[in-house]
Amino acid sequence: MPKAVSRNDGSDEILNKDTAYAPMYRTVANQIAERITSGEWQTGTVLPSETALALEFRVSVGTIRRALGELVSEGTLARRRKTGTVVTGRTPRHSLRFYYTYFRLHSRAGDLQNSTARVLELQSRAATTDEARRLAIPEGTQVHALHRLRLVNDRPVMHETIVIPCRLVPGFPTDPARVPARLYPMLWNEYGLKISAIREQIEASIADAEDHALLNLSHPAAVLVLREVAYDEQAQPILLNSHRATTSDDVYINEIQ
Repeated sequence: MPKAVSRNDGSDEILNKDTAYAPMYRTVANQIAERITSGEWQTGTVLPSETALALEFRVSVGTIRRALGELVSEGTLARRRKTGTVVTGRTPRHSLRFYYTYFRLHSRAGDLQNSTARVLELQSRAATTDEARRLAIPEGTQVHALHRLRLVNDRPVMHETIVIPCRLVPGFPTDPARVPARLYPMLWNEYGLKISAIREQIEASIADAEDHALLNLSHPAAVLVLREVAYDEQAQPILLNSHRATTSDDVYINEIQ
C-alpha cells in the first residue's frame, strides 16, 4: 500500500513500490473533482474548511491547500472573501485529466451536468474501412465496439460509439454491466494504455433515424457530431469515440485558459 511521507513545506507525497514520489495533493485534487462531477458538491457549494478537509482526507493542511490551489487555478473552484472556497460550475481548463472526468455538455446556463451511461450494445467485430484508416490498422482487424446512451436526469442527450482494437485490451469485459462509465481511466489502470493526446473533430449533421429514436427528437432536427481519435504516448491511434448529441437544451463548452 502506498506510504504517505511529509515534505518540508507541510504537504505530503506518496512513496510507491518503485520508491518514486507522487504528490498526494494531486490525488486529493482528483478526489475533490470527482465529488464535483458526481453532483455531490454542486455549483455554489461552499467547501468545508481546510482543517476539516485535511481531517477527512487524512492529509496535512498543506496538502489540502495545494490541492485546492490547483483546482482554483483550473477554474473549478474560486476563493471568495467572507465565504470561502466555492464550486464555480465552470468548465476546467482543457487538460486530459479533466477531459476524462467532465461531461462536456452543459446546461444553457453553463452549469456542469452529471450524466449516466446506459450500454446499448457491446460487440466484437471487424473494423470498418473508415475505422481501420483512422486507427491505422488493417481493414477487418477485430475491434470492440461499445454503443451507449448518455442521460442527464433520465433525459437522453447523447449517444456514442467507442471502438478499440481487441489486441490492445485482452480480456475486455463482455458483460455490459462490467464496463465502467468512464472508460479512459480503466484503460490505464487495467491495460496500461495511457492516452497522451486526443484529436477532436466537430460538425453539425441532420439527425438520422437512430438519433430520433434514441434522443427523442422531433422532425426535423440537427445534432452535434463529435469525432475523437485518442493517441498513446508513441502518438499511435488506439481508440475512436464518436458522439451524436442534441443541443436543444444543452450546449457544448470547451474552455481553454
